Amino acid sequence: QVQLVESGGGSVQAGGSLKLSCVASEYTYDYCMGWFRQAPGKEREGVAHIYTTGGATFFHDSVKGRFTISQDTAKKTLYLQMNSLKPEDTAMYSCAAARAYCSDVYRRPEYFAYWGQGTQVTVSS
Repeated sequence: QVQLVESGGGSVQAGGSLKLSCVASEYTYDYCMGWFRQAPGKEREGVAHIYTTGGATFFHDSVKGRFTISQDTAKKTLYLQMNSLKPEDTAMYSCAAARAYCSDVYRRPEYFAYWGQGTQVTVSS
């Protein structure tokens, strides 16, 4: 059972930056770790993911060039650096983990067995 705890959300003006963190109770090889977001009235969507073995990354088209995902395996922590934030980035952001190849699952939240409680990101115009 992997437990995930996010932090770092908040309110920021458009163009600003935030860095989210997700601390895992265990951080092992062969997992897809990543971030999903869900805005009110919208479906949950994958934002950014990283395969813990090798570090391959995957991004939603809307955040490419603005968001960076990274990991610190010694600290069992996943990060999401969000720059040039837009009002449409406003959502609840959740950290998730799946024992699977990211290329197969990064758009499919139903394949992720472990979830954090979420952290709210609000971007004002």
